Amino acid sequence: MKAWPRFESFRGCVAASTSLGMTAPSRITLAQRQCAAFIENMFGVTTSDDYRPVAWMGRYPVDVTTMLVGVHVAAAVFAAILVAVGAGSILGWLQFDSAAVWSGGQVWRLFTYAFVHAPSALLWFAIEMYMLFVFGREVERFVGRRAYIALYLILLITPPALLTVWGLWERSVVAGSPALHFGIFVAFATIYPRAELFLRIMAKWVALILAAVYTLQLLAYHAWSELVVVWTTIGAAFLFIEWSGAGPELAWWTAVKTRFAPRPKYRIVPKVGPTRAAESEDADASIDPILDKISKFGIGSLTAGERRRLNRERERLLKKSD
Repeated sequence: MKAWPRFESFRGCVAASTSLGMTAPSRITLAQRQCAAFIENMFGVTTSDDYRPVAWMGRYPVDVTTMLVGVHVAAAVFAAILVAVGAGSILGWLQFDSAAVWSGGQVWRLFTYAFVHAPSALLWFAIEMYMLFVFGREVERFVGRRAYIALYLILLITPPALLTVWGLWERSVVAGSPALHFGIFVAFATIYPRAELFLRIMAKWVALILAAVYTLQLLAYHAWSELVVVWTTIGAAFLFIEWSGAGPELAWWTAVKTRFAPRPKYRIVPKVGPTRAAESEDADASIDPILDKISKFGIGSLTAGERRRLNRERERLLKKSD
């Protein structure tokens, strides 16, 4: 899928810098910065060919996030019915319990704990589902369906897996999905750190404030198991988005990825010189991946060939504007 909105914003940036009478290097630098800011603050961006609805209900698409919200709501209704008829003890077989995992081999608890929603907290559960629906869909659009499912499974399984090891020294019991879906919001804030949310506060500051409040609350009650779950979820969400190349550029993280990345294999291929007509037809298609790479990793990540293509396109747009 071609990122046409990015290319159009690039055209606008170049045209604006031309009208200011800047030099060529200044114009292209300003255009790159403005494009990066445009993408960083824009909702509903799709950068993956993998994003497509799972099904359709009339004219309305049903994506993975919508299905997850439906499953959680159904689980909450089921829990409320069980408690109403006096069978709430069944929920105890679904929550995570490290002792039950070790002694009874009840490994299903590693997955089912997140779908245990106590009826006493249904108001907060409704808010949680709304947040999942709003921010989860944006994350799914950006990273694609397969990556989003992988992220959700990582956030679901990693905390109880750590608590299972922790259970060798201290028993841990966890139920519910607040930390899991807070991790989805952290993923959103990593992709769109400058998006303005409540009271025009940027997403990255909202995530930090909520993480700090969550941490202080758990520290006050010595809830060490829940604290492990929260910070494991935050770390997993942030690192997953960064590893996918969708988060903000971090020098230390780029160094880590470069250190462990497999070395490219080179091979000699015959040099093919494209005609001018072919270059003109493919100009739009060739510039999109370059702009994507600049927005994610910075202009320093471009190869010599990519820089030449970028300069050719810049000169073509400047001639058009004249």
